[in-house]
Amino acid sequence: MTDPKPRGIPRVDLPSDVRLDTRAVREGLPASQWGENSEALFLTSSFCHPDAATAAARFANEEEAFVYSRFTNPTVMMFERRLAALEGTEACIATSSGMSAILLLCMGLLKAGDHVVCSRSVFGSTIKLLQGELGKFGVESSFVSQTDVGEWRGAIKPNTKLLFAETPSNPLTEVCDIRALAELAHGAGALLAVDNCFCTPALQRPVEMGADLVIHSGTKYLDGQGRVLAGALCCSQELIDKAFMPMMRSAGMSLSPFNAWVVLKGLETLGIRMAAQSERALGLARWLESHPSVARVYHPGLASHPQHALAMAQQQGSGGAVVSFVVKGEGADVARRHAFGVIDATRVCSITANLGDTKTTITHPASTSHGRLTEPQRLAAGITQGLIRVAVGLEDLQDLKADLSRGLDALSA
Repeated sequence: MTDPKPRGIPRVDLPSDVRLDTRAVREGLPASQWGENSEALFLTSSFCHPDAATAAARFANEEEAFVYSRFTNPTVMMFERRLAALEGTEACIATSSGMSAILLLCMGLLKAGDHVVCSRSVFGSTIKLLQGELGKFGVESSFVSQTDVGEWRGAIKPNTKLLFAETPSNPLTEVCDIRALAELAHGAGALLAVDNCFCTPALQRPVEMGADLVIHSGTKYLDGQGRVLAGALCCSQELIDKAFMPMMRSAGMSLSPFNAWVVLKGLETLGIRMAAQSERALGLARWLESHPSVARVYHPGLASHPQHALAMAQQQGSGGAVVSFVVKGEGADVARRHAFGVIDATRVCSITANLGDTKTTITHPASTSHGRLTEPQRLAAGITQGLIRVAVGLEDLQDLKADLSRGLDALSA
């Protein structure tokens, strides 16, 4: 992959036809004069210049160089180049977290009076950011069904600038039609942004289906071991240069070099982790479907999933590694008590709202990831008190079944 215009910082010299798994290990910057095989970690806040005139040219963005780690750093650039190569975009800009990537997206593209159409099934903090925080500054948002293209179409206004989708959604794994939404957005003169956190480019590349921007929480599967926070926006070089880098220089949602290095190393095993974790998740989902204490299971790999065929087409035949399910129980209070009982009975799963880890995590979305939403907002998104989300890791599948059996069997006893 080459940049659309000449750049001053060299690239790794790779054959143009190398495949995804090779780029996940090799893309980035050339080694330094010392010839290191593992990517170097540049822990420095600033960079020196040979003379004042060169410094002036670099600060004016007339010459590409590393200037200040708030917006230019070699380790961060290695991560950015590698993720862009995996997503198939011209460029990438890294941020301090997934939510800061969404904030940068909005601050770079939107102004007072603009309108966003977003799925009501997205991550709770995304809803709060769009509706609450950005609403204070005059940005209008409409929330629609994740899966009903007609609702998306009906919500578009003359001032709509952005369509925002998360597919599969968190935690119900609803899948939207990326191609259809891209067509809608472009027909309205808007852009389509897709949060690709659940699938990663190992399973799904939204730009190949027409998306303009791809958002990542590198905290999740890109790192893969729950070690650091990170985020990223993948898109055209023009959007980086004109919309996002100026905002990054001013606002500083910067990814630290150390965190960039950790996630960069995580990318090397992304493909094999996603394959192994997705396989285990499908096995767990099939088992949960047959358990008498489970009312419903959500996983795109199941034939019972409403968007199963679409998911298989968009996600390279994989359902991903997240499984959500609803425990039986009449009424919200009973359902919540049953869900808490299943979670508390686990001894292998980690009770935490993070996901993407090699360690399986389990959480109650209504009181954690979506806890800041009102009950009507949660119910509109399908987040009931009996819902449990499991992000499947690399443990033995039989051990995960046994871990969940303790609580589930007690409900059906």
